[in-house]
Amino acid sequence: MKAYQLTVPAINKPGQLAAVTGVLAKENINIRGITISSFGPQGFFNILVDDPKGAQKALARDGFTVEMKEVISIVVGDKPGSLNNMIQILAKENVNIQNSYGFVLESRKTAVIVIEVDQDQIDKTIDVLQRNKYKTITAEGIAAIEPFAYITY
Repeated sequence: MKAYQLTVPAINKPGQLAAVTGVLAKENINIRGITISSFGPQGFFNILVDDPKGAQKALARDGFTVEMKEVISIVVGDKPGSLNNMIQILAKENVNIQNSYGFVLESRKTAVIVIEVDQDQIDKTIDVLQRNKYKTITAEGIAAIEPFAYITY
């Protein structure tokens, strides 16, 4: 089961993220997860959204370079060592993780780790995860996640 991540390269200066989030807000597209990375004058945003194809189309239409990649979203325990256990399994299978980030669904219970692997290793990686009893989340599942639904703000 695969999910989709949008990668948008950006110049490292004020307003770049606002321009991207502005396009998504205008299109009523919800950001489900985001990482912002920079290296000197350049950087990029990795974004999980509830409508990846719509977001890609809207961002491209507004002049952004945007790449949609298949990624794997994995349910792990939110406790010490959970991530390490999964990473060790993938390392033993020679899976190259190019990029990763995560978020907590329920404190001390459940988290989601998103991994980007070599595109020719996606099916192998999913197979390895499933053989080791890990659950993966589809793009539709990412869109439907309601973390902390039990907390009143």
